[in-house]
Amino acid sequence: MTGALGKVRYDPSHPMEITPDPQTSCQQGIFEGLGDVGKVLHPGSLNYDPLADSYALTGSGENMWAKNDEFFFVWKKVSGDISLTADIAFVGEGVHAHRKACLLVRQSLDTDSVYADAAIHGDGLAALQFRDERGASTHDIQSPIVAPKRLRIEKVGNTVTLSASQSDGEPLYTGAAINLEISDPYYIGIGVCSHDREVKESAIFSSLTIEEPSRSDRAVLHSTLEIVSIDSTDRRIVKIFPEHIEAPNWTPDGQTLIFNSGGRLYRIPCKGGEVDAIETGFATRCNNDHGISPDGSQLVISDQSVDPHQSVIYVLPITGGEPKRITESSPSYWHGWSPDGQTLVFCGQRNGKFGIFTIPASGGLETRLTQTDGLDDGPDYSPDGKKIYFNSDRTGQMQIWRMETDGSGMERVTSDGYNDWFAHVSPDGCWMVFLSYDSSVKGHPPDKDVMLRLMSLKTGEISVLAKLYGGQGTINVPSWSPDSRRLAFVSYQYR
Repeated sequence: MTGALGKVRYDPSHPMEITPDPQTSCQQGIFEGLGDVGKVLHPGSLNYDPLADSYALTGSGENMWAKNDEFFFVWKKVSGDISLTADIAFVGEGVHAHRKACLLVRQSLDTDSVYADAAIHGDGLAALQFRDERGASTHDIQSPIVAPKRLRIEKVGNTVTLSASQSDGEPLYTGAAINLEISDPYYIGIGVCSHDREVKESAIFSSLTIEEPSRSDRAVLHSTLEIVSIDSTDRRIVKIFPEHIEAPNWTPDGQTLIFNSGGRLYRIPCKGGEVDAIETGFATRCNNDHGISPDGSQLVISDQSVDPHQSVIYVLPITGGEPKRITESSPSYWHGWSPDGQTLVFCGQRNGKFGIFTIPASGGLETRLTQTDGLDDGPDYSPDGKKIYFNSDRTGQMQIWRMETDGSGMERVTSDGYNDWFAHVSPDGCWMVFLSYDSSVKGHPPDKDVMLRLMSLKTGEISVLAKLYGGQGTINVPSWSPDSRRLAFVSYQYR
């Protein structure tokens, strides 16, 4: 192959490397600079074709991951909100499945810089990769679109978004989004990493645009159902919905997620796929307080369909059916099911005062466990059935607490300056996940920058599992995978 992009030659040690054409390689198109980031073994190169307006990049580098990056970068220094879009195609079969061609926003040219990229890998994986602090580890959110032809990275304020499409004319599917603090000015550009320091890889970027993101006064809420690994903190998108969904539960067989939207319940395979509605009879105003019995046979819902339209707890078969009323008094919001399947724990308001209650799963008399003047909410059982975890603002700040199942032995669990909600202990009893707001946020509203945080119940150490835009609906109910290795949640964005 010859032409303005230069000659392509095959070398066993450098598969499908593009040889720069001296007549065009000195030009950089719309970009201002270029060079290798990190200590690469083989310097990279750019070959710009002004007639086709395409950019052929060849680069090496061990990886763009962990705490340091090595890759070839072609860049432009910018400020403000920006959108970069391009068709991307690798040249040749390549050596490593995780070679990368990407669109980037990057704080600096340092190897450990804060950055985000929209990357396509050699095996077709598309992901939004990011390092949110200098020298920190890199994480990613994997897109459900495989082998996209066109990618976009967009930075609006502190939100960075990946979009992708697989073919010409197909609308860009906006997927992963993160909160990332990058100050003006910063770098935007294109890059290639071979993922093997001994070789070079090449990719061609075409139909490339850099522009100010389009704005709309009629932005629509989109909900992203995600799964995060507690080991790597990497995230995978299950599905994106152009409407409001909330509160995923993970079925005990590890195959399905259940969530609510528009007053109804739905199921979806945890690997993604078609969404099915669950029949709930008259209960068509279900809120985000729902769950699954320990044996996987029943659903519990909190529904407001019956006059006076306050939340009532019901139980029905997990396959769907007519709900059976459990709580006579309302409002009652379910949150936990005892491991032996015998008892439900919930938040209720009685005589104008909220508290934590238990009730037999088959119905009967409720028992009040807490009597504070503040709000006690979000109760859930430990997997051994000996403790109930909940959140309370009894000290003036919303924090995680735990108690014996009879309400005795109150113990504060978190106390580090955030407002913490909805604690859920992993099935193996090793971890506690919870939702954290900034200390200035009152209640648990939607549309906030929040964190999912993870506490080791052995050491008490707390780490950040994910930063996202969300809050109410993100993780109200138990959503651990049965193997305790992953967690399902919902993030949100307006576009």
